[in-house]
Amino acid sequence: MISRTHLAELTATEQARFLLTHPKSGLMFTSAKKVMPGGVPMSWMAKWPGAYPVFVATAQGARFVDVDENSYIDFCLGDTGSMTGHSPAPTVAAIREQVGRGLTAMLPTADAVAVSEELAQRFGLPLWQFTVSATDANRHVIRYCRLITGKKKIIVIDRCYHGSVDETFATLDASGNTVTREGNIGAPVALDQTTRVVEFNDLAAMETALAHGDVAAILMEPAMTNVGIVLPDDGYLVKMGELAKKYDALWIIDETHTISVGPGGMTAALDLHPDFLTIGKAIGGGIPTGTFGMTREVSAAIADRVKLDEIDTGGIGGTLAGNALSLAAMRATLTEVLTPLAFIEMISLGNLWCDGVDAVIKEFNLPWFCNRLGARGEYVFQSSAPRTGREAADAGDFELEQYIHLRLLNDGFLLTPFHNMALMSPATTAADVDAHTQAFRKMCADLVS
Repeated sequence: MISRTHLAELTATEQARFLLTHPKSGLMFTSAKKVMPGGVPMSWMAKWPGAYPVFVATAQGARFVDVDENSYIDFCLGDTGSMTGHSPAPTVAAIREQVGRGLTAMLPTADAVAVSEELAQRFGLPLWQFTVSATDANRHVIRYCRLITGKKKIIVIDRCYHGSVDETFATLDASGNTVTREGNIGAPVALDQTTRVVEFNDLAAMETALAHGDVAAILMEPAMTNVGIVLPDDGYLVKMGELAKKYDALWIIDETHTISVGPGGMTAALDLHPDFLTIGKAIGGGIPTGTFGMTREVSAAIADRVKLDEIDTGGIGGTLAGNALSLAAMRATLTEVLTPLAFIEMISLGNLWCDGVDAVIKEFNLPWFCNRLGARGEYVFQSSAPRTGREAADAGDFELEQYIHLRLLNDGFLLTPFHNMALMSPATTAADVDAHTQAFRKMCADLVS
């Protein structure tokens, strides 16, 4: 029902509007191309819509301002890295204090104990270790799982994302075989040597994959987020835990994005009992950090197999892992910013955002669907909720998505760049959400006119 000719015309209008309103970003991009590939500090930043990325001048709370003095309501929030809102006061104060006391010393601080106690209370796993990112946490946990079980294969969910972990860049081909995912750069080995891929919500396929007897671990999000939101069927996650135990595989839950449902993520909300839990981004308030929790049984199994004189050579850790600055940021963020009361308001705003999108979809009879995940919402270009990563990926429409992101960017709203997802922070307001609903309605009206 959306004419591609009309879409191209609308996109051209927005591209011209972007150039008119972002000249200083354009000049910076010209300079940036001389010293950075693609003119960006990280290659994926080239995927933002428009002729070039917007260069940020300042960010505070749920808003940021670019170098051209355009102001934006930020629903991307660093793809969860700034779920706290930009520069929350308690985190900033803790960082300032810690900077004067030392940044890193390869030794623990009191904050390490406080943060571990808070994480244990939230997620139910008693023992914690720290990294620089959730990617590192996932890498380390996979190594531990292979060590403990003596098995080599890792099961991941089709179209998953767990950072730049080699084992996770796999997908299923038309015959159901595990193959490397498109765009996988420089894979060290064929993915079927390390990985077995299973569709989300498919318990029968999961049991078949486990029955080979060579699976060390299952790594998964409790709800998929990076291919778009894909929610678990009722009872699916509990049965996943049971299958892992049945086949002596360790169960790893990655809560990096799904913490949007509450202080303890879906693990606490659904009373799940993984062997490991990984998380990063949001819990540092914008400071790079990651962590992984484990059961006492897992910790004992690791201790039995790792010699003290070899503990620094096994591929676990890094000299900046658990640094004093990141732990100070985590302590303040967890205890003063991402509090239970903050989540109540964030989730309420997430529902308000989705209610607005739902109303517009219904008004214009668009074949789209809006999914909810606590403080997070997302619309997909199909009329029902996807049940698998493949279904969510197949519902994508890159041309339409690029227009929507560019149009909303020009209107003063930033969505997550890889899909149509919005996240609420403690600094987000109902007025911010209402403003998005009005802009979204105007955009949809133009699309179908």
